[in-house]
Amino acid sequence: MTERLVIHHVGHFGDGVAIDGSQPIYVPYTLGGEVVDVQPVHGHPDRRELLYVVTPSPERIEPFCPHFGICGGCAIQHWQPDAYREWKRQLVIDTLSHSGIECAVDELIDAHGTGRRRMTLHARQSQQDVLRVGFAAVGRHEIVAIDHCPILDPALAGGIDAANEIAELLKPVAKPLDIQITASDNGLDIDVRGSGPLDTAMLAQLSRLAEKHRLARLTRHGELVIQRAAPTMKIGKAKVTLPPGSFMQPTVAGEEALAALVLDKCKGAKHIADLFCGIGPFALRLAEKFSVTAYDSDAVAIDSLKDAVKSTQGLKPIKADARDLFRRPLMPQELRDFDCVVFDPPRQGAQAQSQQLAASRIKHVVAVSCNPATFARDARILIDGGFKIEGVTPVDQFRHTPHVEVVARFRR
Repeated sequence: MTERLVIHHVGHFGDGVAIDGSQPIYVPYTLGGEVVDVQPVHGHPDRRELLYVVTPSPERIEPFCPHFGICGGCAIQHWQPDAYREWKRQLVIDTLSHSGIECAVDELIDAHGTGRRRMTLHARQSQQDVLRVGFAAVGRHEIVAIDHCPILDPALAGGIDAANEIAELLKPVAKPLDIQITASDNGLDIDVRGSGPLDTAMLAQLSRLAEKHRLARLTRHGELVIQRAAPTMKIGKAKVTLPPGSFMQPTVAGEEALAALVLDKCKGAKHIADLFCGIGPFALRLAEKFSVTAYDSDAVAIDSLKDAVKSTQGLKPIKADARDLFRRPLMPQELRDFDCVVFDPPRQGAQAQSQQLAASRIKHVVAVSCNPATFARDARILIDGGFKIEGVTPVDQFRHTPHVEVVARFRR
C-alpha cells in the first residue's frame, strides 16, 4: 500500500520525520519539506520505506556512494553540507536542553580528514554457496558486499581484498565472521572473530595470506596468527604498539582535534588524571606538559601505554594503572592529588565516576564523549554538584552519520 507523506524535519537518527496526528513516522533518506511516496515496513508501524521523492528539498544533493541506501554505514549523503553541519550541531543543543543544560555550543569541527582508519567487515557464506563480505544492510540481517568504500582512509587500501581472501579460506556458514581492520603506521592490522578454533593447516594458509597482502599482523580473537611487524601508532612524541583489535579514534584528524581541545582546556593544571585512557591518545600528549596518571579497564591497552612511556624521551612523569572505573570509580579521597581530571568513556558514559567527581573537591574537569545523551546525563551530575559548564565543542569524525563527539570544560 503506497502512502504519501510530507516530511517535517530530520530526526536525531538521520531519518526524515513526518507528523501523522500525534504519531511521528520515520522515513530514511528524506529531508524536511519533502513530499514523498512510501510503503509500510513490516513489524515497524512507525517506519516507512521510501519509494519516491515527489517534491525534493532544494537542499537535496546526489549521494556519492553507489551503496548508499542499501549499506547501513551512512545515514546522510543526500543533504547539502552546510545544512547537515547545522543539523548535527543542533543535535547537541537539543540533547543538552533536554537535560536542562543551557550553554554556548561552538560551531561543528569537521574532523573527517582523510577518512576512517579502521573498519569492521562482516562475511557470510550462504547455503547456496554465495560468499558476501561487506557491511550490514539497512534494517535487515543481510550483508551488502562491497569492493570499495569512499569514506575510508587510503591507508586501508587492500583491506577489503585481504578480508575477501580470509573469508574464502574460513567459509563462514553457521554465523558471520567479523573482520576488524586497522591502518597502523606500518601496515594493516587484522583481527578475525567468529571463526572458532583453527587447525594447523588453516593457520599455515592464513600465514601465507598475511605474507601475500603484507599485513603487519593477523590475529584470531586477539591470538597471534602471524606478525610481520608490530603494528604501531604515533601519538605525540610516542610510538605505541597496538593491542589486537584495540580501540582508537576512527580518524587521524579526529584524534588530533580532540587532543588539541583537551590540551587547551587543561591549561593551568599540574597533575592530571586521564580516565578511560585507552592506549593514551590524550595521556601521552598531556605528558609533554603535565604530570599524568592514567586509568583504563583494558589491562592490555595499559601495558601498551606503559611500554610507550618507557621508550619515549621528554615526557613529564606518567603512571598508568588498569582499573574498572565503572565498578571502581576513583573516590574523592583518591582524587585529592589531582588538580584536573580528563575523562573519555565509552558510549554508556561515566555515571558512577561523575558522581564521585561531583562529591570530590576537584575544581577542573574536561569531559570528552562520543554520545551526547550520556554526556548530558553526566554533565547534569557535575552541574548539580557545583560545577559550571563553560561551553561545548562538537566534533564530527563520523561524517554522514548522526554520531557526534563533544568536548567540554567544567569548573567550580
